[in-house]
Amino acid sequence: MTTLSLVVRPERAEDAPAIAGLEARAFGPGRFARTAYRLREGNPHRLDLGVTASVGSFLVGSVRMSPVRAGAAGFVMLGPLAVDPSFEGRGIGTALTRASLAAAGAAGEGVVILVGDAPYYARFGFAPVPPGRLVMPGPVDPARLLWLELAEGHAAGLSGLIEPRRG
Repeated sequence: MTTLSLVVRPERAEDAPAIAGLEARAFGPGRFARTAYRLREGNPHRLDLGVTASVGSFLVGSVRMSPVRAGAAGFVMLGPLAVDPSFEGRGIGTALTRASLAAAGAAGEGVVILVGDAPYYARFGFAPVPPGRLVMPGPVDPARLLWLELAEGHAAGLSGLIEPRRG
């Protein structure tokens, strides 16, 4: 396998069309039915927390974060994390996740949640949300609802229904 000349950088507004194409290639039309997607729908992601990966002029990866809340407590939801299928298994998802978590921490976010594969995300410090603490607004396997506390004490009071945080 050859080494990629990968450029990881913050997302820019003009990346939106390429990211939409990437997500279509990576996830297909079934993505629109997933609870995590429905939660993000109509809830603009935080451009300042988005990260992209390119090889040359080709966008090969992207990760975004959306503002959410449970009750009055605000936090962010990581996703979607998309890697072009022809570039999977090359560490792009890892690089994107690390960069987005660093951006969230630098922005003062205290907790990041996601719906994903626990063994994959454990390497970044994510763990399953304790049963009954946070509830998604639709069907999600509870073992796939994960969180990471970026600032000590921020997860202590989090509980309730996860909803978009607008404004």
